[in-house]
Amino acid sequence: MATQKQLILPPHSRGFHLITNYILSNTDLPEIGVLHIFIQHTSAGLTINENADPTVQSDLEASFNHLVQEDEPFYKHTYEGSDDMPAHIKSSLVGSSVSVPITNGKLNLGTWQGIYLCEFRNNGGSRKLVLTVF
Repeated sequence: MATQKQLILPPHSRGFHLITNYILSNTDLPEIGVLHIFIQHTSAGLTINENADPTVQSDLEASFNHLVQEDEPFYKHTYEGSDDMPAHIKSSLVGSSVSVPITNGKLNLGTWQGIYLCEFRNNGGSRKLVLTVF
């Protein structure tokens, strides 16, 4: 039997933010299953990556800013500022969901893995997640 709930994340600054503990503190996990997390936004994303060394977060941010730069002359979708279209591109590269197996009532992440909110806007505001447990 599946369960589903919406979780609202507080606003985060632009960058990559570990949200694993926030998700765990707001979710009841069964003994076995899958947790699927979907973000309901087009200018932020979700990913799983290194959770031990905080320089990974700053390196990811720097790399994404290098790959997808602001104020490109060919951008047409600029209504909400110079970070608008780059945020949409970055969220397409990262994706809008992650799935994690649940084993013995815990997320079965690797030793150094964590779930990240990838905030690509300077002022993205709160973000809505849909958590589905199968």
